Amino acid sequence: MADVSYVIAGSESTGGAGIQADLRTFAQLGTYGVGTLTCVVSFDPKDGWGHRFVPIDGSVIADQIEAATTAHEPEVVKVGMLGTPATIDVVADALAARTWRHVVVDPVLICKGQEPGAALDTDNALRSRILPLATVVTPNLFEAATLAGMDSLTTIDDLAEAAKRIADLGPRHVIVKGGVGLAGPDAVDVVFDGTEITVLSAPKVGEERVSGAGCTFAAATTAELTKGADVLDAARTAKQFTHEGIVGRLASHVPFDAVWRRG
Repeated sequence: MADVSYVIAGSESTGGAGIQADLRTFAQLGTYGVGTLTCVVSFDPKDGWGHRFVPIDGSVIADQIEAATTAHEPEVVKVGMLGTPATIDVVADALAARTWRHVVVDPVLICKGQEPGAALDTDNALRSRILPLATVVTPNLFEAATLAGMDSLTTIDDLAEAAKRIADLGPRHVIVKGGVGLAGPDAVDVVFDGTEITVLSAPKVGEERVSGAGCTFAAATTAELTKGADVLDAARTAKQFTHEGIVGRLASHVPFDAVWRRG
């Protein structure tokens, strides 16, 4: 069923990121979105909008995956926030049990609602169990530096080196997103296909991070892959789509804006 884009990710209760942004992106790019929830993140307005993180029981996640994949037989899946090693095990087992045309992984390494030790355990489980199943992985600067074992990424050459190191962990394509974190007037990403590096660039829209940009980019890539695009073309469309969403950003009472592609 080529029109179905599937996502396994967490809920972000203000709507700016997570599965809410994913399903919205799928719809705007013309695919039928199906989602499985792994956890619920809700910012606490009484405590500086800090994170509250609640994982969903593994058996409930497995049930959702069984229902979604049996009903629709999706060929392309995006994996977003998983949150705990137990969740990662459930999702990895489910992914490995099926044949996928593409597995797009947005490697959310840290949830601020977790203790540091639990976050490290989650990072290690993601690296060992999920990344080898990925055909496309879309880390931001922090995630790419962590996965590549590099102290920091400050140049395009650094992005390219990180992409090559991450590819050694299993993914066939690596898209390292420079975003606003790389110096200069442009938001620069690199795409590594196992052989060649391609640089994608667009003017920055301010210097502040916008909630949901990473989710939206990976979801847009997923939607385009669902429709049959190759990875590089999907990444180009996703970058343009996300850029438009940053331009059209939505303000709220939360102390950061959210990506919103209007129309």
